Amino acid sequence: MGDRVLGLVCLIIAAGMGWLARGYVAPISYEPVGPAAFPLLMAGLMAVLGGWLAVRPLPDAAPGEAAPEPLFGAATTKVLALVGAMLAYAVLFQWLGFVIATALMTVPVGRAFGGTWRQCTLAGLGLGVSLFLLFDRVFDVILPAGLLSFLG
Repeated sequence: MGDRVLGLVCLIIAAGMGWLARGYVAPISYEPVGPAAFPLLMAGLMAVLGGWLAVRPLPDAAPGEAAPEPLFGAATTKVLALVGAMLAYAVLFQWLGFVIATALMTVPVGRAFGGTWRQCTLAGLGLGVSLFLLFDRVFDVILPAGLLSFLG
């Protein structure tokens, strides 16, 4: 039941993100993609995954196993922790910069889905650096360097 509620909440948030991002326009067009591309991409991804959570078949409990988790259980605690991590990401994004903030955000998300500390840390570093290079070099989207500004 909790998965379906989370999926519907994700769909609502994705719709709101898409609605707000559709009007993002830079006063001076210095990027070929524009400022709306990233939020729209994230909203689309969130909508697809939220839709899957809302409609996917729930697993039945096998003999000797626990029944699917109720709405307010350990999964809700994980979701609340992830919401806190997302808020911290939003607050620290500009100051830390894209690479560090994304790497740090990946760790609690990966841990919530069962990753080890090592896996989550390596994935966070790889994701932060590779996405920065993709958006900065390929899409020409300027992202904040934050604490790593001395490198660029």
